[in-house]
Amino acid sequence: MECFICKKHRGELQTDGITIYEDDYVYVGHIDNNGESGYLGHLMIDLKRHAPTLGDMNQEEAAAFGSIMARVSKALMVTEGAEHIYSLVSGNAVPHLHMHIVPRYPGTPEQYWGPMSVREWSDAPIGGNHEIVELCERVRSYLENNDAH
Repeated sequence: MECFICKKHRGELQTDGITIYEDDYVYVGHIDNNGESGYLGHLMIDLKRHAPTLGDMNQEEAAAFGSIMARVSKALMVTEGAEHIYSLVSGNAVPHLHMHIVPRYPGTPEQYWGPMSVREWSDAPIGGNHEIVELCERVRSYLENNDAH
């Protein structure tokens, strides 16, 4: 079966939201919810090169991946008011390195703390593609206006 992430990077399929950030090594966008509403701010950092795990990155890729992970996390805290950022790399379903960046928003009850639990809270911020695109635009704007150096 062909890699979903590689197809996305070649523009062969449409996903929710818009591109937040892209360079030679990494791509950042919102998680795809197959057209359904989803947890706002659940972002994905994809390695552009098809490689299955964190340990498969070269030094340039690792530097780009680490830098954008920190920058996107800060952007979610500033633009969306996230109080905590979870990150998760699994690779079980899609063997192409991608990291889930999941914000936790103020007021989230402790029993829902965790990268996959936050969305189960009844008051979790859920939105459709329109809200996802607006969030992506805010995060992208923050990244463009707050240089990494």
